[in-house]
Amino acid sequence: MLKKIDIYIIKKFLGTYFLAILLIIGIAVVFDLSEKLDNFLQNDAPGKAIIFDYYLNFIPYFANLFSPLFTFISVIYFTSKLAYDTEIIAILAGGVSFKRLVRPYMISAAFIALLSFMLSSYVIPKANYKRLIFEDTYYKPRKKDETRNIHVEIEPGLFISINSFSPRTKIAKGIYLERFDGKDLQSRLQAKSGKFDEETGKWKLEGYEIRNFEPWKEDVVKGKEIDTTLDLTLQDFYTYDRYYETLTNNELEKYIKKQTDRGVGNVEEFVIEKYNRVANSFSAFILTLIGVSISSRKVKGGTGLHMGLGLMLSFSYILFSTVSTTFAINGEMNMLLAVWLPNIIYIFIAAFLYKYAPK
Repeated sequence: MLKKIDIYIIKKFLGTYFLAILLIIGIAVVFDLSEKLDNFLQNDAPGKAIIFDYYLNFIPYFANLFSPLFTFISVIYFTSKLAYDTEIIAILAGGVSFKRLVRPYMISAAFIALLSFMLSSYVIPKANYKRLIFEDTYYKPRKKDETRNIHVEIEPGLFISINSFSPRTKIAKGIYLERFDGKDLQSRLQAKSGKFDEETGKWKLEGYEIRNFEPWKEDVVKGKEIDTTLDLTLQDFYTYDRYYETLTNNELEKYIKKQTDRGVGNVEEFVIEKYNRVANSFSAFILTLIGVSISSRKVKGGTGLHMGLGLMLSFSYILFSTVSTTFAINGEMNMLLAVWLPNIIYIFIAAFLYKYAPK
């Protein structure tokens, strides 16, 4: 059961955390609006859309993005203040162990971690979808890269290869469609180009040649144009920037499985995003433990010294996370290890500080 000391610390922790989030969000909104206002006015963005489609969806994204940093700062700030007011000394002198003192901190960290995970997994992706559509329309359209050298198994035994696809013209060039029975090639369709008809859901292939292979026999059919149905849509070609941010956990899992089954290799950012959502949430426990271990002692320099040391550690954690993620995207490190490596290293730092904090 929660004691008075637990409720007191939890209220202080969460109160400071949410206050810091609100303050920084207010500042961020003002700076963001001043930067993008000219674009909004130039593109005739409606005021209602700016508020409800953009900033209402911008706030949870921004708040969750810096949640680990604000967790750390909140712990450092209010714990250092408790130590400076000699409240920590009074608590420990009253027979409460340092381990027992840390319990309400971990309860608060669990609440923040769960909130962060739910936001990043289910709430923020839907908000990002609306926000990014608004940015595409009224601020700066995301870049659609031309896709080249596509090799996909669109269904068991049916493989398609495409030399290039242009998002601007929506035309695919150099199409090869091959059907296998085990290791035996049954048929092969080759076309110079193809265009997807969004109304009918069919592909219109031009300059095609179909070869059907039978034992000791080969049939060849040629033509100028043919319609065919394939399990392949325009969305499978588009590589939007930050598309993974718009997918919930379930959608992310399905997308990764679908692309992996098809043999598509551009899933690194999606896999890293899946791992990051758990790792970033878990970091609340590590940073909370480091924060309370650093700031629970009354020292000369007070809150300023604690805040300086805390900011140095928190920024080094964020920098380390960014660098390791970059290595993972470039294929130079295992993705799961790269995402969790900062947490693993800082767990040992937290354990060391926690061990010597009571002394």
